[in-house]
Amino acid sequence: MRNSLLAAGWLLLGGSSGALAQTNPRPLTLDEYTKAKAFQIKDLDAESYVKFDNAYILDRYEARKPYFITGDDGLKKRIDLYKLVAKTGMQEIGTMVFYTTETGKRYQALLPDFTADGKVWEKYFEDIHAIDKQEKNFVLKLSYVLSKELSYQQFKGLNQGKDLHAEAGTYGSDICFPGHQLVALADGSHRPLHAIQPGDQILTLDPVTRQPAAAEVQELLAHTAQNYALTRLDVVAVRAQVGPAATHAHLTSQVLEATPNHPLPTRTGPKPAGEVALGDEILCFNAHTQAYEPYTVLRTREYAGGEQPVYNLVAAGGNFLLNGVLVLQK
Repeated sequence: MRNSLLAAGWLLLGGSSGALAQTNPRPLTLDEYTKAKAFQIKDLDAESYVKFDNAYILDRYEARKPYFITGDDGLKKRIDLYKLVAKTGMQEIGTMVFYTTETGKRYQALLPDFTADGKVWEKYFEDIHAIDKQEKNFVLKLSYVLSKELSYQQFKGLNQGKDLHAEAGTYGSDICFPGHQLVALADGSHRPLHAIQPGDQILTLDPVTRQPAAAEVQELLAHTAQNYALTRLDVVAVRAQVGPAATHAHLTSQVLEATPNHPLPTRTGPKPAGEVALGDEILCFNAHTQAYEPYTVLRTREYAGGEQPVYNLVAAGGNFLLNGVLVLQK
């Protein structure tokens, strides 16, 4: 898994499966976006090359088989990708996403090429976030598939093409975490960070043995409520099996929020949260194996968290688990 997510595929250009499709795309228009979104493929297993309106083609992306993604909830979702090609000039102008639930309900999204107008991208973001409200972790599962299959420019579109950590502006500068996130206690339970007290026994990583260990909290540091910038990191561990008919992947995910200046331990050394990049690896605790395992950063987002206090811990060991992610004290 690790190699597949971190390999040079991040930088590959999105090529064409059709012999005639051009790799120099023209922008997708809003009218085309609306029209294509309304078109249905009846049988995703049988129809790999479909013409519609005598002007467009849906061509199964690189002749790939579907992905079946199982999340933490044990439910299996299917994702199919098709290139949207304009017959005039045979140019690729987008990628159609078909997302089928375990009950057979289907959702559609149309990822524009990165040359599309801002209004088209706004509509795309509205659509995928609307699906995400109904289908938990839809965007995360889509991110995984797109990171495997599409060009870096298109994949970056899920983060709205922004230089995420440049949005920090002049927010509060304390180095901490929002208090609603859960700290792992040594007895296996969890408690919100803001409710941790001196004397509590928390779970840490022993720096010598690299094994789970208990540490006593000495102090809970609380900073005055301000409008803090927050960096959100979605990290995943994937068990994938590529078969002749489909790719099956089990996705385990964690979400961490921190102020952009808080250092986090990555495989290549500590980094401020706002500088953690797609593909970086962070240790998370697997409660089933009772071991620390590397998770890959699949999505990052920075936003204004609103006026709130932020917190940190002081405990032996210098690290603790927050939302299952290993973080550093500061």
